[in-house]
Parts: sequence; C-alpha cells; structure tokens
Amino acid sequence: MTDENVKSQMRKGVLEYCILLILKKELAYATDIIRKLRNARLIVVDGTLYPLLTRLKNSGLLKYEWIESTQGPPRKYYALTDEGNRFLSELETAWDDINNTINHLKTN
Repeated sequence: MTDENVKSQMRKGVLEYCILLILKKELAYATDIIRKLRNARLIVVDGTLYPLLTRLKNSGLLKYEWIESTQGPPRKYYALTDEGNRFLSELETAWDDINNTINHLKTN
C-alpha cells in the first residue's frame, strides 16, 4: 500500500464527519460544502460528495430545502436533522477517543 492510498482511505474515513461538522453551523449548498472542505485542505470531487449527501439524507441524518438563487435555478441546501445532530455528537466522542489514542501512542 502506498502513502497516497493510506491518505485517501483516511480522508474517506473522516469525510462524513467533516460534512456533518459543516452542516452543524449552517445550511449549505453542495458547492459551498466542497469549497469549505477544500479550504480545510480536504479535497473532494462532486462525484464523491453527491452520493454521500444522498446516503446521509436517506439515513435520516440530513434534510434539504430548495432556496431560490439570484444566479440561476433554485439550489438544494442541506441541514442536519435532529437525528443527524445526535449522530454527530456520537462521532465527536469517537473522534476524541481516537485522537486521544493516537496522541498517547505518539508521546509514549
């Protein structure tokens, strides 16, 4: 396995968590989500994001609403559902546990 393969698998593993973190703060259009992920140096392509958003919506973690746009047709804006907020809280706990484990292993 190459260095890039490992990095790719790690990014895939945290992508769902990152999307939920973005949507915890505000409604977001898919292009906004991609921009925020790229600004955080997590590169994601449309072909990865859209199926994941659909899966999260179908799982009851996200909802969306159509909002009129001044730059074209209405846009689909995503937000967390109550279940999505609960799931994000669980992911935050899991992330803290993993982060603590890694930090422990790095320093001991």
